[in-house]
Amino acid sequence: MFEQLPQRRARVARLHRQRGASLLEAIAYLGVAAIVVLAAVSLLQNAFGSARSNQTTEEITGLRTNIRKMYAGQPYNDPAMLANLITARAIPGTLTVANNQINNTWGGIVTPASNVAGTFTITYTNVPQDVCMNVVSGATGWTQIADGQGNHAIAAFPAAAAAAAALCNAAANDIAFTAD
Repeated sequence: MFEQLPQRRARVARLHRQRGASLLEAIAYLGVAAIVVLAAVSLLQNAFGSARSNQTTEEITGLRTNIRKMYAGQPYNDPAMLANLITARAIPGTLTVANNQINNTWGGIVTPASNVAGTFTITYTNVPQDVCMNVVSGATGWTQIADGQGNHAIAAFPAAAAAAAALCNAAANDIAFTAD
């Protein structure tokens, strides 16, 4: 009739078994989850920054290629260069064209223009500092890269990190890429 003592203890232990998480366990879980989320956000920001740098490099290179193709065997001294590029639909698809103006991802203006010296310049405005550093330090095939006022000119490529840092010293930068 009476249960044996070990069986009774086992039955009582099963009845008193904890069925939920304690407050300390819940706090530890939330702490670990927060660390994982912060790490993921940091990785995503780095990935997006790298993607924006690559996109900007491709846009600039695409514009340079299209200008060279459009003016092959001709001088670049054409005051209608921007209008001709827009008419020929020679603007990379990641840039927007509105009101005869090319706009970049950051709301800056992209201006291709011919120079008197038989060269042309593509100016990008409002470029974030991290993107500017990556684009300038990895640029090749240009005769010169300078800021929007022609200062901090770089003529040796690939650009040294110190030269890129001097050129990209603001939160939003204007960069002028010159090619022949």
